[in-house]
Amino acid sequence: MLHGLTADQRDAQTAFAHFTDERLIPHAGAWDHAERLDDAVIKDLAAARLLVPTLPSEAGGTGMDVVTYGLLSEELGRGCGSVRNLVAVQGMVAHAILRWGSKELADRWVPAIGTGTTIGAFALTEPDVGSDARNGTTTARRVPGGFEITGHKKWLSFAQRAGVFLLFARLDDDPAAFVVERDTPGLVVSPITGLLGLRASELGEVVLDSVVVPESSLLSHGRLTFDLVATSSLDYGRYSTAYGSVGLAQACLDATLDYTRTRTQFGVPLAEHQLVRQSLTDMITSVEAARLLCHQAGTMRAAAHRDAIRQTLIAKYFASQSAYTTATTAVQLHGANGVGPAYPVQRHLRDAKIQEIIEGTSQIQQLQIADLTLTQR
Repeated sequence: MLHGLTADQRDAQTAFAHFTDERLIPHAGAWDHAERLDDAVIKDLAAARLLVPTLPSEAGGTGMDVVTYGLLSEELGRGCGSVRNLVAVQGMVAHAILRWGSKELADRWVPAIGTGTTIGAFALTEPDVGSDARNGTTTARRVPGGFEITGHKKWLSFAQRAGVFLLFARLDDDPAAFVVERDTPGLVVSPITGLLGLRASELGEVVLDSVVVPESSLLSHGRLTFDLVATSSLDYGRYSTAYGSVGLAQACLDATLDYTRTRTQFGVPLAEHQLVRQSLTDMITSVEAARLLCHQAGTMRAAAHRDAIRQTLIAKYFASQSAYTTATTAVQLHGANGVGPAYPVQRHLRDAKIQEIIEGTSQIQQLQIADLTLTQR
């Protein structure tokens, strides 16, 4: 438990934990196996106004503060990484449209995404362009009444069920962002299956073959579009991923504490062995440290502190690595049971690896954290 939370934040944290225990944990393994979320859990999230809780109430949210959103991300991450990912992606898309789009775009799509009527997908990554997303090859050109878009996007979370895509392309040699409906002629979505982790995130790739969209679909255009729209969206998702990694690590720690208390080897519980206790101590310390870094990032984001972006990068970098290390130790201490389907730690390990890749790989964050620190005054 974190110190310094308000009574409302603590109450919210308790409610999020109950939601996770009741609606996510009993089903997360089945969703992972099916590589798809149940429609019912998305309806439950929307009904509880947790799908994009940071939106205002008229758009389906609750105006949730930044710190509380972090607590939500942690609890969702403790239960199911794909559900946490869903909530993050919906927030990335909805807030980008709300902040940078026209009133027409915002009125049409933001409430639809916030209430779960439409699922959004963030279409940035391409088959040959991942970390270097600024140099994507998808292009748009002006045509009478709108724009014609041609390109290929890949690794898009929830593309399989998305009704709308926040899509990035190049227009007149400058970055541009468009809101593109799924049923637009020439747009084809193909599922990506057999993933290592976050298997219920329903990934897909999108091919756009001379897709024509109206002028009103243009969200932003100009040399600052990538920095303003894409980077701010990724920062939102990165904060969720950081806190979600803490939740995942906590789930691994909880499972391992339970297992080592009850599993007996050489006549005593595993937890009585000194080397096991050493591993447990490393896990405990790592989880606590990651949570504190995330909380620091959250409080700085809430205060609009000038160092909030760097602190979020630090939190995501450390927390995602902590989650993977903790999950690896959890599997090791479970022994053969750790790689079997009856225990959740094998799923957590697979999901943990993905946290080190999404919203900026650990290597890219090493560069960004160093660059931002070196240029500080």
